[in-house]
Amino acid sequence: MKSLKFLILASVFICFFLLTGAQGQKNTLKATIDSDGIQKVKILADSYFFNPDYIIVKVNMPVELTISKESGITPHAFVVKEPEAGIDIDVSLSTDPQIIKFTPNKVGKYQFYCPKKLLFFKSHREQGMEGIIEVVE
Repeated sequence: MKSLKFLILASVFICFFLLTGAQGQKNTLKATIDSDGIQKVKILADSYFFNPDYIIVKVNMPVELTISKESGITPHAFVVKEPEAGIDIDVSLSTDPQIIKFTPNKVGKYQFYCPKKLLFFKSHREQGMEGIIEVVE
């Protein structure tokens, strides 16, 4: 009986560590350039993470982000505050896809995140809901 309890407890811990470790991994996406010359990226906001959470785009080319969130009552937003690079976004998200357009004009790495927070809990950003837009030549 003790060995069965140990196996169950060990299985629970292994599953927990596998699931929490997987959320820390970066999911990188290089933007595709459509025939119209626009770099297009789809982003999904889910339980305290963005997918993808590392996006690579080219400088001085228009970008179109299509962002939505998974169903549920947890509110999410998408924020990038880098006006000197041509990226200044602050939108609330819903399950309906939202299209955001901008043209990055400066090479660099720029952080995006969800600023939402519930009372005394950590903000979504502090829980790992953030990522990077890398602008390259």
